Amino acid sequence: MNFSLNKAGLPHRQKGVMLLEALIGLMIFSVGILAMVGMQAAAFSAAADAKYRADAAAHANDIISNIWMSVDRASDANTLTSLNSFQYNTGGSNCAFSGGAADGTNTKLQGWVSAVTATTTGLLGATAAMQQITVSAADRHRVTVTVCWQAPQDLAARRHQVITYVY
Repeated sequence: MNFSLNKAGLPHRQKGVMLLEALIGLMIFSVGILAMVGMQAAAFSAAADAKYRADAAAHANDIISNIWMSVDRASDANTLTSLNSFQYNTGGSNCAFSGGAADGTNTKLQGWVSAVTATTTGLLGATAAMQQITVSAADRHRVTVTVCWQAPQDLAARRHQVITYVY
């Protein structure tokens, strides 16, 4: 075999191989960087979702602690009357509730609804119609608190539900 050599002493068929290897290396590096950017976006989204869930849990625990402190436990009838003053939006389902407050004079309930729906400190995309508190006397004074919100990127409302028994 007879190869003609270039000035560097390499066969002519080797021209450009180093450039090709550099381009392939650059492509692999670019794919890695793009994957890292994608993972960062997914991590940011997961962190935002975790924050919304933590805020919803804090709001639910806030109203539950208010309920526990406000209930008159002198008798079963007094307990039920106290609990019923915290019922809110007892109709509807899937974060589209209706009915409003059973007792409009309950300032703790109204303050809670305002806190959940506040634009600066509340849940993003939460409205008063998306929150619900129900009381079931038949189930040993079961109180169910449902907190809903809908972030701009969400296709449907998200919800956090807490059930407690007050006796």
